[in-house]
Amino acid sequence: MKKRINNIIITGDIHGNFNELNTLINKKNPEIIICCGDFGYWPKQISMNIKNPNTKILFCDGNHEDHWELNKLKNNEILPNVFYMRRGSTYTLPDNRKILFMGGANSIDKHYRKLGVDWFPEEIINQKNFQNLPDCDIDIFVTHTCPNELIPIVLPSHNLIKNEPSNEALSQLWQIYKPSQWFFGHWHCFKQGILNNITKWTCLSATKMNDKWWIYL
Repeated sequence: MKKRINNIIITGDIHGNFNELNTLINKKNPEIIICCGDFGYWPKQISMNIKNPNTKILFCDGNHEDHWELNKLKNNEILPNVFYMRRGSTYTLPDNRKILFMGGANSIDKHYRKLGVDWFPEEIINQKNFQNLPDCDIDIFVTHTCPNELIPIVLPSHNLIKNEPSNEALSQLWQIYKPSQWFFGHWHCFKQGILNNITKWTCLSATKMNDKWWIYL
């Protein structure tokens, strides 16, 4: 039986704030860090000064990434020990729990952004992302946004989020796997609950916010 790793950290949005990420690594020395999107992959704009000699970092994409550059990647190891987890990819923890990654989300402020500079239509989850889903049990979801069912809970006063394709896609994904745990970011707040008495979910905040932006798995 494989050992259970006790110091795995899950984070919300990093937004390229790698100094704070480095501080977290130095203080907690985790074996694995898993980021729920908006990691800050802007290779043309931001220097990725990540110092993680003993920590493996896995991240899915958010809506604030350079998706065109992500799609050009031949290898998902973008830096030593830093891995981009593509939509539908999985990672098996040492205790055999299996994580499914499904990045992507809608930018509600995309009308103020420039195509190919700070906004990319590929940010939305689409049916193509479902073509190669794994045929196995999944224990944990790591996504950027959340399913439709959680929008009224995470954002009870928000009137702009209605029937977004990415949220609908994640509702469909839940029906397929019904994992025991679900972690996501995107909304810059910290909340937790249980979906349909099956899945314990956690919404993580972002760096430079007052709410909790990381927790232990």
